[in-house]
Amino acid sequence: MMTQLPKLEDAQETFSLLDDWEDRYAYLIDLGRKLPHFPDDQKIDANIVRGCTSQVWMLLSKEKGRLSIKATSDAHIVRGLIALIIIIYGDQEIESVNDIDVDCIFSDLGLSDHLSPNRRSGFFAMVEKIKSVSPPS
Repeated sequence: MMTQLPKLEDAQETFSLLDDWEDRYAYLIDLGRKLPHFPDDQKIDANIVRGCTSQVWMLLSKEKGRLSIKATSDAHIVRGLIALIIIIYGDQEIESVNDIDVDCIFSDLGLSDHLSPNRRSGFFAMVEKIKSVSPPS
């Protein structure tokens, strides 16, 4: 049974309450466990996010002018990063996607200092894929 992902403010608050990075990684992994099911038949080459070291599959769609994101990975922490991306961008109006300061959010959560360069690069590869569906602001 899938549980709902928290709102961005709640995730930020939880991160701020966790002093130890092992606890923050555990929280990320827990967020990844809450991702909605990703259909196996969609784990195809066309849905792979290029630039990620781990395998990441992402489906983006527009529903009533809002962004819908479905994604998964073969790595636990990356699934947590996907959950963060869905928390940040999911259900946003398509026109406002490029207005979100994801660099600031990433930095505020402390992720810039505690993720490997490969995971950081993969995170922003996912962000770029999302921004590609939104008209430039």
